[in-house]
Amino acid sequence: MKRSYIVILVVAGVLLLDQWLKFYIKLNFEYNHEVSLLGLDWARLHFVENEGMAFGITFGWEYGKLILSLFRIIMVGALIWYIRELIKVQAPTGLLVSIGLITAGALGNIVDSAIYGLIFTESPYHGGLAELVSGDKQGYGTFLHGKVVDMLYFPIKYIHFPDWFPGVGGDTMLFFSPIFNIADAAITCGVLSILLFQRGFFKEPHPHVENGAAETAEPMATVDESATEDAEFSAEAPESDTTSDNVENADNQEDITSAPKIS
Repeated sequence: MKRSYIVILVVAGVLLLDQWLKFYIKLNFEYNHEVSLLGLDWARLHFVENEGMAFGITFGWEYGKLILSLFRIIMVGALIWYIRELIKVQAPTGLLVSIGLITAGALGNIVDSAIYGLIFTESPYHGGLAELVSGDKQGYGTFLHGKVVDMLYFPIKYIHFPDWFPGVGGDTMLFFSPIFNIADAAITCGVLSILLFQRGFFKEPHPHVENGAAETAEPMATVDESATEDAEFSAEAPESDTTSDNVENADNQEDITSAPKIS
């Protein structure tokens, strides 16, 4: 399978799974509704929405959401261009998949920001389900001003700090409190994969590129040498033939001169 197809499958798979889960949560969960996954207390689906970046980070500025949406679109365009360049230089498949995960995650959150405000009604904070826009029902936002749907919640462990601990003595902290989505997870996995397994690609020269250049240069050199030899041979051949003809003519003249005269 071509590596470009692998990247397309990764991006499409992550995007479809991300959007399917978001649609399901948006239409079936009330805001802040929560259920356990596989009966595990530390793995849950918890529906919230945010207007900002991954893991619920938000901007307080009025135009922050619009700028963030535009930045995501530009970033996706740059990532698609970068993937094409990596394919051209025969980059490792693992690196292509990592960049594909980041691209898919960015696309997933772009879809939320771009159209969710147009196709969904508001999810009330105090009960009630959102619905798809139809008839007299209007969306809760405008283009590029939709909210990102988050639902994955893993409150793994509560940590209690002893009273003597500097700064936070006596406090209780929840280890891993962010609520995120599949798109956020894809971005995180892609970045971590590059940092842990793909750093060598950016540090070392690419032998395949150099070998390709060398293989291309060798036939050219061979052709040049052959052309040079042919030229030399062509230049020498006439001179050699002319000399031989002169020698033969001189011999004939000598034979004619030395021959006895017939009266």
